[in-house]
Amino acid sequence: MFTGLVEETGRIVSSTPTAAGRRLVVSAQRVLEDAAIDHSIAVNGVCLTVVDLTDTTFSADVIQETLSKTTIGMLGQGAVVNLERAMRLGDRLGGHLVQGHVDTTGTVDVIVDDGNVWEMWVSFPANYRRLLIPVGSITIDGISLTVADLEPTRLKVAIIPHTLDVTNLRHAHVGQHVNLEFDMMAKYAVRFEV
Repeated sequence: MFTGLVEETGRIVSSTPTAAGRRLVVSAQRVLEDAAIDHSIAVNGVCLTVVDLTDTTFSADVIQETLSKTTIGMLGQGAVVNLERAMRLGDRLGGHLVQGHVDTTGTVDVIVDDGNVWEMWVSFPANYRRLLIPVGSITIDGISLTVADLEPTRLKVAIIPHTLDVTNLRHAHVGQHVNLEFDMMAKYAVRFEV
């Protein structure tokens, strides 16, 4: 489990094909402080298992199932990624409960940056609309955000300067694909109704 509060950004050192999918090597600092083999680290919102460590990198294997549902396979060498270690029981929960299990990808449609306000519209498949409410939670590339506005197949988030400073959103561009994880409580509520 994660909170959606990004601890740092790292960079993809390499993304190498394997028989099962890809092996990612990611440069990092803070998330490595107490990292160990088998620990979970969210990379752009995707929960990955550490399989190798150095003083400055960690490696994770990504299987085809994950590659087909996320943007991880699109990340090339040098790509900036959001990183978060799994939360510990007793930690403050400043974001919202995030599993690191990406539901689908979306596309950045519009970015508004007038110097005072930074907003982003993201389109998503229509069948996920029922999992969203205005002022509800959404995770975009591992970042816990609030839905500021909602349309049938688009949502808007408003980003505070701090979030822009500490995440890869500062590099976002129109047409970019992003990982989306919808609120866990909404998914259970919808499932309960079925």
